Amino acid sequence: MAVVSGPPGYVVAESAVDERRDDGDTASVRTTIDSSAGCERLVQRVIRFAPGRSRPRRLGDRQEVLFVAAGEGAIRVGGEEYEVDAAGPEELVVVSVTAPSEHEAPARRRTVSWAEQPSLPASPNREFRYLVNQDAGCLDVTQFVGVIPPGRAGMHSHTYDEVVYVLGGEGILHLDGREPTPIGPGSCIHLPPLREHSLENVGDTPLHVLGVFHPSGDPASRAYEANQ
Repeated sequence: MAVVSGPPGYVVAESAVDERRDDGDTASVRTTIDSSAGCERLVQRVIRFAPGRSRPRRLGDRQEVLFVAAGEGAIRVGGEEYEVDAAGPEELVVVSVTAPSEHEAPARRRTVSWAEQPSLPASPNREFRYLVNQDAGCLDVTQFVGVIPPGRAGMHSHTYDEVVYVLGGEGILHLDGREPTPIGPGSCIHLPPLREHSLENVGDTPLHVLGVFHPSGDPASRAYEANQ
């Protein structure tokens, strides 16, 4: 058996993480995965915007991909910063992942709709849809939504570093020999390179997950897959 060095992986519920809100801002921020969880290159945050316009959010030397998990609003991008207008009356829930900027490429598309993207096969009976990748002008990271039917696939690993946010459904995370961990909406997961894992759907409806990984590539690729 190969010995894999590096972080063992990590899972936490969004609700278990302290939130931060700056004075005068509409955004409350939970940093769910970063270097303190063993993830050195990606930072995952869940941002909840109250109705109204947020204060400017600056990117600095990193790039950011966003996914709207709930609510409605608009984004205003200018230079190295952006603002978010939450339409209300409900809060606008956004999953943010930042990563180092390694390749300069002009963005071809600022926004992408999940419903308009083609469905692609992953492992048997599973599918995913690209949201952000090289087609959108992003050469460093890939953002996708995966749909997992009831059941469990075999243990497998990837060569890339991945963070996952569970959008809906109930499941179990099997990770590299550790005790299985229940997951559900709001679960945040770090899957380091080459760590064997499997997401099992224990419900009657599909399990929907948002994944972002670095470097960019194919969610269906496997460094290892067991026949299970």
